[in-house]
Amino acid sequence: MIGAREGVLSGLRRLVAAAMARDLRGFVIPGADVARAHGLDLGQAGLHLATTPRHASVLLIVGPLPPGLVDAATIAYVQMPRPRAILALGADDPGPLPLPDATGPLTQAGLVSAMVDLRGIFAQSAFRTGVRDYDAPALETRTEYTCPMHPEVVQDEPGNCPKCGMTLIPRDTTATAAHAAHAMPKEEHPMPTADTPAQYTCPMHPEVVSDTPGNCPKCGMFLVAAEAEDDHTAHEHRPDHGKHAASDGTPAQYTCPMHPEVVQDGPGNCPKCGMFLVPAEAEDDHTAHEHGDGGHPDHASHGGGPATAGIEEHFMSMVEMTRDMPASPDGLKMEWIDVPVGPFFPGLPGGLSLRLTLDGDAVAEHSAESRVGRSTHLADAEMSPEAFVDHMAALSPFSPMAYRLLACLALERAAGHTVAPQTAIARAAAVERERVVSHLGWLAGFGAQSGFAWLERRAALLQLKLREATVGDIASLTPDITAMVQRMYRTPLLRARLEGIGRLTGDEALPGPVARASGHPSDVRSEDPVYAGLGFALLTGADGDALARLTQRTGEIAQSLDLIARAGAIATPVPHDVGGASGSGEAVVETPRGAAQLTLTLTGGKVAAAEIGTPTAEHLALIAAVADGQELGDALTAIGSLDISPWEMPA
Repeated sequence: MIGAREGVLSGLRRLVAAAMARDLRGFVIPGADVARAHGLDLGQAGLHLATTPRHASVLLIVGPLPPGLVDAATIAYVQMPRPRAILALGADDPGPLPLPDATGPLTQAGLVSAMVDLRGIFAQSAFRTGVRDYDAPALETRTEYTCPMHPEVVQDEPGNCPKCGMTLIPRDTTATAAHAAHAMPKEEHPMPTADTPAQYTCPMHPEVVSDTPGNCPKCGMFLVAAEAEDDHTAHEHRPDHGKHAASDGTPAQYTCPMHPEVVQDGPGNCPKCGMFLVPAEAEDDHTAHEHGDGGHPDHASHGGGPATAGIEEHFMSMVEMTRDMPASPDGLKMEWIDVPVGPFFPGLPGGLSLRLTLDGDAVAEHSAESRVGRSTHLADAEMSPEAFVDHMAALSPFSPMAYRLLACLALERAAGHTVAPQTAIARAAAVERERVVSHLGWLAGFGAQSGFAWLERRAALLQLKLREATVGDIASLTPDITAMVQRMYRTPLLRARLEGIGRLTGDEALPGPVARASGHPSDVRSEDPVYAGLGFALLTGADGDALARLTQRTGEIAQSLDLIARAGAIATPVPHDVGGASGSGEAVVETPRGAAQLTLTLTGGKVAAAEIGTPTAEHLALIAAVADGQELGDALTAIGSLDISPWEMPA
């Protein structure tokens, strides 16, 4: 084991190793949802699911490791306590990670066999001498400097915070740390030139005006060039900050806003924290009397009265720090912070990476990217129809059957072929089975995100049983699915947790179940004669919130089960023999997440070009509508209710 713990395997350690081999906990990459989509039952194989790397002893890699997850997987591995092991299914090369301790094919049998090997490895090699540290490019550390009061201020070199003047403190960070992308360039004090305007002002205190560059005596920010004003106006609005002296002619004293015990006769920086010193209040009776009558007129006009006059120059309040920031929905102004979520966040799709900007505890801005996204290239010249259909099926682990059917339909229309009615019905039943499986997978993720552990376990188990179930198997499982859904709706606080969250008004472009939950009759199946023959009836909701989307998906589960029973057979879509045909074909299929469209060109029986549209683009556009302005927990619930597939996003 590369990740063994250092020590001689003897005595008590041998007993500990044997106990660990019986209780292995796995952290799954890209995620548990992807493992279930491939039919992996971790519990049946004896691998308990860990939600964080710190609680895992096994890093389970499902399929080839996507390039966008390499650094994140590396960080996850080093966070795992020793002894730790890597189990790779469906791929032998995990990139910069150590070689896997155990491997196997991407099947349940492969997982079970690899787990047997892994238990033996743990029992024999959990402790060993000569353990070496693991290193990778993503773990390379560098020193950066940040402000204790403004963590968003990050520089590569030591200096002072441009916001408050405090001495920046060093910290070590990895090459892939999220805040590295937000590092601020080092700000220098502006130097006067021949073309320098005559006046400088503070961005946060416009009443502060100076003839020379420098720092604001109130907050320490660098003064910036101000528009030239006429002499009279400049004289009226320019406080005489260059003449800080008491009325008796003695030099003015300066103090630190954070350390009032620091006092000196001239300006400078605090020797304790580095903040800019500000003029101290005069303590003689005359000055005290003046401030008791209302304080300095500048202070009164700016701060609103004597209550703030005594602290404005000594304390950079939240009011000053957030002066130019927009108000939150609750009317407060807060500093904004960035919160990265993913790509291994419980309850969200594995591989989806979010960056949420919080204004207090509410989401103000967001960005989303896929770490597992598809290539924009769909077809090579001279690709055979069979290879193209397999390529389309691999587009998403959550909807392989729908994308197989999409490819088959486009190929058949390009070649001018049709299939027998019973074949078309059996194909539709295969897609409906996949719809049930996909919605059950979403329910399992919802259970994980909401803390309903029983729902996560039950939905995941039914999802695995239905993946390759026959019509008879599905009929026998239908009562279990119905009972689970009924129990879920009896769960206390379920309605309170979801009602009103992420409500969509319908003005947006809505896909699939999200559209139907908002009352929009958007479903390709309603125009398909195959579904018309099965008695398909469009289901819609009305409220458009997270609860409505839950209700829509559970309703569609029941509907799909009924359609499968009416079809009476299930058949995996396979490409029709197109011979040497040439032409163009278009097709559209209602996947579990919405309509997907495909256009392709056949040349001499080979796929020469193809272009696809997936519902994911509409899902991403909806994040702002359901998350912005919401508290963090509600925003994550709303985003999860969209059922985004990062595999269908461009890489």
